[in-house]
Amino acid sequence: MAHCLPWSVGNGTSTARAEASGGGVTAGPPGLAVSMAHCLPWSVGNGTSTAFADGLGRRIVGTGCHAALMTRRSDFDHKLLAEMLRKQHDVVTRRQTANCGMTDRALRYRIRYGGPWQRLLPSVYLAVTGTPTTDQRDMAGLLYAGPGSLLTAAAALRRLGLKAPRVDVVHVLVPAARRRQSTGFVRVLRTTRMPEQACISGQIRFAMAARAVADAAHMLKDLAEVRAVVADSVQRRWCRVAELAEELRRGPATGSAHLRRVLTEVADGIRSTAEADLRDLVKRAGLPMPMFNARLYAGKVLIAVADAWWPEAAVAAEVDSREWHLSPGDWERTLRRHARLTAHGILVLHFTPKQIRTEPDQVVAAIRAALDAARADGQPLVRALPASA
Repeated sequence: MAHCLPWSVGNGTSTARAEASGGGVTAGPPGLAVSMAHCLPWSVGNGTSTAFADGLGRRIVGTGCHAALMTRRSDFDHKLLAEMLRKQHDVVTRRQTANCGMTDRALRYRIRYGGPWQRLLPSVYLAVTGTPTTDQRDMAGLLYAGPGSLLTAAAALRRLGLKAPRVDVVHVLVPAARRRQSTGFVRVLRTTRMPEQACISGQIRFAMAARAVADAAHMLKDLAEVRAVVADSVQRRWCRVAELAEELRRGPATGSAHLRRVLTEVADGIRSTAEADLRDLVKRAGLPMPMFNARLYAGKVLIAVADAWWPEAAVAAEVDSREWHLSPGDWERTLRRHARLTAHGILVLHFTPKQIRTEPDQVVAAIRAALDAARADGQPLVRALPASA
């Protein structure tokens, strides 16, 4: 195998390659190194794609993954079953047990009332008692959906370490031609656009960030949740806005309104849910619309990046989320930014996300008063560039 597939993340593209002789390589966006230990061939259908592992034990692979074929055995192979259960989080299908030589009678005995196994989904079993774990539910969903299936939406976001909405279902992508119905906790999404690349962790396969975010956005009814999912994936540079826009363009129109609105906000400079809430509040109140995440310069020197900036009045607003000020260092950086802004004659307002949501009238009154006062005092010599510049 000559190389791994390119992985586009953040604001650029980095390509990982592993020569036939082996060896570790590193790729990924700035500040998010991906260490690849090896490349492995992954045979699928009539062709072959590649896989590589990152430092978290995940691998990026081509689509078409399928379970290893196993020959039927006349005698029960306990060792083979044990190894299979170890790799699959104690989840197994009826076909796999048969390939290990387990009879229907033996299986029925194990899943009997009070027995050591339990049925999770049609022809999918958990070889322990108790409540299934997240890994076991995800594995069961993939085994039920069949070869080449991929976790997406919340299940994939969770495995990428991104913000994921709390849902009780596991969403799985399958090729459109596959006749597999949703059942139990599994929602099967048939698609003609199976991703060309995916991640794997052990035996669990899941979609990459842009597809997972887009699929999650289609499922969510709450605009705030869509904002949070999109902002987290973009801020942490797991995907680019352009990739999300492409998913929106190619995906189904039904259920896309929230994602379309959020991407419009992002294009205006919005980078967080709280900033989007502030934008909505300013619009409802009829206040002048500020620039969001504008870069402010005194001459050629960057002063700061303001969450919201009214250039005609030289007023800045900062949305101080506790999430980003957990350490003394974070708080000190905020104070230094405030000092730089005020030193250049900029009036700085500070609001928390909670204030924007629960005290909208007070926030509007503070902004309006600041704009009126600042206009009377004249403008400092500050140049602003939009977030997209």
